[in-house]
Parts: sequence; structure tokens; C-alpha cells
Amino acid sequence: MRKYLSLPAVAVLLLGSAGAAQAVEVGAAIGVTSQSDMTYRLSLGLPWDKQWWKSDLGHVTGYWDAGYTYWEGGSGNDNYSGAHSLSFSPVFTYEFSGFGVTPFVELGVGVAFFSKTRVGEQQLGSSFNFEDRIGAGIKFAGGQKIGVRAIHYSNAGIKQPNDGIESFSAYYSHAF
Repeated sequence: MRKYLSLPAVAVLLLGSAGAAQAVEVGAAIGVTSQSDMTYRLSLGLPWDKQWWKSDLGHVTGYWDAGYTYWEGGSGNDNYSGAHSLSFSPVFTYEFSGFGVTPFVELGVGVAFFSKTRVGEQQLGSSFNFEDRIGAGIKFAGGQKIGVRAIHYSNAGIKQPNDGIESFSAYYSHAF
């Protein structure tokens, strides 16, 4: 368990190094796996102070995302229920211009560390996994976001078995 504590420490240092001018996004998500087990996610995000490819249609920006996910799975009496994961990822977003609210799409690839190598019916093969995500949502003027996303975790064949697992979720975040 001790090795899992280092990821939040790195995330806090990265989030804290941005300075007081940057807003921190606090988020929560509820989702379901492809095996119909529930997931619950809490996250901290640090938006980037950069924009690329600006046009009348929109621009590319992004954020650092650090998350904790609780994975339900299996029956309450076996070793496969109640897994936890910590993740860290850079996420690129394309924000569309010209609306009263800001629609966006997001894409990211990061890393995740799981407390168990089996989550529900899926055998991950290792505690270390990659996190691939795609999502869409709406950003409101007050710093609030709502959206949906799909996140896939697997170890990319580093260790077998490599079943991988997905979480399909709805989320809400607020910038402070």
C-alpha cells in the first residue's frame, strides 16, 4: 500500500507548483464497467494556461488529472471485490467557441496503479496499468463542467493476463 501513496504526493506537488493564480478543479464521477460493476471516482485537475490552434471554431488546451477510483466487483465475500486505483494523466481538450456554454471533447493517456490485479471478472496481470480516456462535456462560465467519458485500463501486454477493464461514467467538476 505504501507505494500507492507516492502518486498522490507527486500529484499534490505538481498541482501546488502551478502557483496561486491557477484554479484547481475538484471532480466526482459515477460509472459502470463493461461487466456492470459500479465505479466511483474523485479527482483533482490543474488546467493548463496554454491554448493551441486557435480559430473561430475553438482551440486546444488541457489539464493534469489525478484521480482515485473505487471499483466494485465480485461478491462481498471474495478477494475480487472492492479494488482501488490511483491515476495520473495529461488530458487534452478541444473547446468549441461561439456558444453560451463551452462544449468540449477530451482525450488523454496516463498511468494508473491498482490495489489488486483482478477487478471483478477482469484479470489485469499487474498493478501498473495505462489509462486511456475519451470524453465530451459542457463547461459553464462559473468553472463548472458536466460530461461523460470512457476510460480503459490495461498494462499494454507488459504482463499476462492482460484483460483490461473499462469505466463508462458521468462526471461533474468545479474549479476553485
